[in-house]
Amino acid sequence: MLSRLSGYLLLGALAATATPLVRDKSLVTVPFTRKFNFTSGSKLVDMDRVRITNLMCGCNNRCSSNEKSLVAEKLSAAATVFNTDATNGAVEYTMTVGVGSPATDYTLIVDTGSSNTWVGANQAYVQTTSSTSTGQTVEVTYGSGEFQGTEYTDTVTIGNGLAITSQSIGVASSSTGFDGVDGILGLGPEDLTCGTLTTDENACIPTVVQNAYSQGLISAEEIGISFAPITGSSGSDTNGVITFGGADSSYYTGTLTYTDITSTEPADYYVGITQTVSYGGTTLFSNEAGIVDTGTTLIYIPTIAYDLYVLATGATLDENTGLLRLTTSQYDSLQDMTFTIGGVDYTFTANAQIWPRSLNTAIGGTADYIYLVVSDMGSSGETGLEFINGMTWLERYYFVYDTAASQVGFATTEYTDATTN
Repeated sequence: MLSRLSGYLLLGALAATATPLVRDKSLVTVPFTRKFNFTSGSKLVDMDRVRITNLMCGCNNRCSSNEKSLVAEKLSAAATVFNTDATNGAVEYTMTVGVGSPATDYTLIVDTGSSNTWVGANQAYVQTTSSTSTGQTVEVTYGSGEFQGTEYTDTVTIGNGLAITSQSIGVASSSTGFDGVDGILGLGPEDLTCGTLTTDENACIPTVVQNAYSQGLISAEEIGISFAPITGSSGSDTNGVITFGGADSSYYTGTLTYTDITSTEPADYYVGITQTVSYGGTTLFSNEAGIVDTGTTLIYIPTIAYDLYVLATGATLDENTGLLRLTTSQYDSLQDMTFTIGGVDYTFTANAQIWPRSLNTAIGGTADYIYLVVSDMGSSGETGLEFINGMTWLERYYFVYDTAASQVGFATTEYTDATTN
């Protein structure tokens, strides 16, 4: 699901502290909901790794036919192991999006790791006077499944003030891996749509953010995303906010700092950054390229870095969950991690490194252990995409993606040092 590039960026040289955008007349802020969607017998890491395998392929036009077949085989194998709906992400963030005029509401997954917007997985597409079929077929494969269908243009309504006209959407005639949701709201780079129209493999599709900007509905091709850690045992609550058209300073604290999207391939196909990560006084890896992804649940680091982390924490791999685990006494000695991005240090406290204890049993764990959210990229990793800062990372820091400037921004929030887990 994701963009394009080459060559590592030096962290210290590319940071730019920017004044947060204040666009009160054009900012559109929309809440979204976390849904815990986990299949008994599966493992968080296995489900994420299916997605990671697909990320390595990137846009459909990046892969040869043989590579696409290999990805399809892995997705099929995962579905077999985890049952038919297990390729869904363990944690999905969804929001209500209207399509048509008058609008029909659809529940769509919020995804910065893909860029096509489509409907029809659960609830059928309702045609109105604003619906126009282009006659082209569209097909996208994700780590969470796939869909095939027909491209339409239609009015897409987000929140109360964002009605995007003539937006390209996919209308699924078939889909797998999306039980309980209607499709995806793609918020990643436009390049990820290239090659998804099977009847025109050179075509790319402007995203909802690009069209909202070009139609004068927002003042910048920018989104701000605020997540919050899980606070209850259900794992499902409305605790996220997306701001279209700028960054909303009410959702972060301190300074919002931007850094350029990496030019290292294949991380540049996505919302890619370069970072250095340390644990306590130990550097786990330095100046590597990877991605920020709302569709990945955990945090993934290179195998060598993971081995250093295991050694430093004293953690043990838990066979039932696939996660590293600690005893309570080991947790008391857990030190901070530091993610250095664009010359700025982002601290990850001990509490930020653990899975919510209220959901231990939901992932096959027990109350006797504390489970870590840092995992191994494993054989899925490759030079140029060495790590993923997934949902559990984004719960601690505000995230801004500026499409036009090819930059991302981060800032602390009230949850950065929270002890909610």
